[in-house]
Amino acid sequence: MSNATRSAKEFYTEAEAAAILGISVVRLHRLLDEHIFTDGNRRPPQLEFTSGDLLLLSYWSNNARKAPTHEVIPMPKRH
Repeated sequence: MSNATRSAKEFYTEAEAAAILGISVVRLHRLLDEHIFTDGNRRPPQLEFTSGDLLLLSYWSNNARKAPTHEVIPMPKRH
């Protein structure tokens, strides 16, 4: 949910994206290199991000801080 007093931007710079995610630009670049630019293509010098991009980057950033699991959404055990 977004804050009603804050309007969403269409695009965010690398510095803005890193600030929103609470990480450094260097960490942002590492996430991009680990998850996006994996096929040998180099990361462009300047990128812009949408709110959807930030959501995925947030997941990758937070997931890296936790113990590795293969669950995207933890489900309760069935009895």
